[in-house]
Amino acid sequence: MSALRKCVDECRQCAGLFRLGRDVEAALTMVDVFEEAQQLLVSASADIQQSWSQVLMHMLDCQERQDWIGLADYMEYELIDLLENVPG
Repeated sequence: MSALRKCVDECRQCAGLFRLGRDVEAALTMVDVFEEAQQLLVSASADIQQSWSQVLMHMLDCQERQDWIGLADYMEYELIDLLENVPG
């Protein structure tokens, strides 16, 4: 399994944990997902890196507000969309 596919799968699993109300477990997993995403996005274009920064800020804002559904949506849709647009 490629690193990209693994990260996308982990995004979906983490989002699922947030949707199930398992926010402590999901938050721990989220740290690893963000580190993996950062590694994949470090070589991306400036536009994608800027989008990553914006999505990350939105996700951290959701976490601060304890908006677990919003955070799950950002992880499952916005972050995965960014990851899938990184040239292979």
